[in-house]
Amino acid sequence: MGHALIVEDDADSAEMMAALIASEGFTAATAGTLRDARRHLAMREPDIVLLDLMLPDGSGMDLFKEPETLANTEVVLITGHASLETSIQALRLGAADYLIKPFNIKQLQGILSRVMRPSALKAELADLKKEFEKTGKFGQMWGRAQPMQRVYEQISRVAGTAVTVLITGESGTGKEVAARTIHELSRRRKQPFLAVNCGAISPHLIESEIFGHEKGSFTGADRQHLGFFERAHGGTLFLDEVTEMPLELQVKLLRVLETGTFMRVGSTNPIETDVRVIAATNRQPELAVTMGKLREDLLYRLNVFPIHLPPLNERTEDIPLLAEHFLQDICRREGQQKRFAPQTLEKMRQHRWPGNVRELRNVVQRLYLMEEGHVIGDEWLQLEPPKAATSDGSTITVRVGTPLAEVERTLILATLQRFGNHKEKTAAALGVSLKTLYNRLKEYSQEGSGAAASAVDPAA
Repeated sequence: MGHALIVEDDADSAEMMAALIASEGFTAATAGTLRDARRHLAMREPDIVLLDLMLPDGSGMDLFKEPETLANTEVVLITGHASLETSIQALRLGAADYLIKPFNIKQLQGILSRVMRPSALKAELADLKKEFEKTGKFGQMWGRAQPMQRVYEQISRVAGTAVTVLITGESGTGKEVAARTIHELSRRRKQPFLAVNCGAISPHLIESEIFGHEKGSFTGADRQHLGFFERAHGGTLFLDEVTEMPLELQVKLLRVLETGTFMRVGSTNPIETDVRVIAATNRQPELAVTMGKLREDLLYRLNVFPIHLPPLNERTEDIPLLAEHFLQDICRREGQQKRFAPQTLEKMRQHRWPGNVRELRNVVQRLYLMEEGHVIGDEWLQLEPPKAATSDGSTITVRVGTPLAEVERTLILATLQRFGNHKEKTAAALGVSLKTLYNRLKEYSQEGSGAAASAVDPAA
């Protein structure tokens, strides 16, 4: 049976929380002041402390100045509102989560269901670091390069908290893998991890998919549908390509992040949710705001803890390690062992990999299938060598002061022309997903660009 200490100067609120906590199988004690809190902590180390920062004899933050007091206790802050400052404060202090007044019962139940002492998390991280030193693997991620080690340090710092994370990086760098690693190192690991590609869902259906809908709320809604927020309850929701989400829906996402509640399409009843959001984009976030693709207030709310994944050409020393990992994974699935010839790995290492880790994985898959022997040579390694910029249409000139949206449009259409209207090569060169490229081309065709209109037509 776990033990909880509630540090709250509002006696009625503290007693209500104590009763709820007791109903979840915990013993509970209450303290109305810092002095009382220190006395309780000295008598019995709790599994979890629910800590109000505004107390009669000081700030709850004073307890964080005494590391030995909360050394092996999970801390949850109690706050009057879920502001950006609250998230940053919780992260800075080392709190695992925070509760909003008036209390969200489902959020409190979720917090209690995943109580884990900091020492247990530290032990897991220590094991992960040993595994990394031995194999180059960290969670679900692979790589020894210095930029990746920085990513691992950031994940280690944020995984055990509840703050929102924004992952940036080119298409194919492994943003979803990073999000899954954060989830698996978090206190939510036993609950669902759901990934949503906001650019792959029709704008007409995305609200229903994310928030759900009631029966009869629109034509074709013949039954109630639970959205991703309900299905991910207690776990993690990964919103990939979040800048592709319609602006009107971004307002509703912001509300969920700030209040912990949402409404299904066709309903006026708010639903409480306990979900951690990890978002990702292959756009530069500030540029997306300038272009009108991302609300500035939503960016601030998502970007509490930013993590940037480097492109593969900035960690070329990891290419052989990744290629070997993908090959061994395929060998286990297919039941036949193969290995790379040294010259094959060297050619891979010298390639630019515009499609990043995803492109490398696909190339390894193709090489395995094409090679009949046990040693994979470079016969089927068809990699387009990097080309130097020239003045024959491979470069574009941009006038200072050109709107960023026009720069992006010009670059996309010029790259499309450079690759002979080949969508996959264009997307890989630009570092975006094929779906994102099609979305851009559709926008341009609607604006009246002949080149874009023919590019959108699958028969073109």
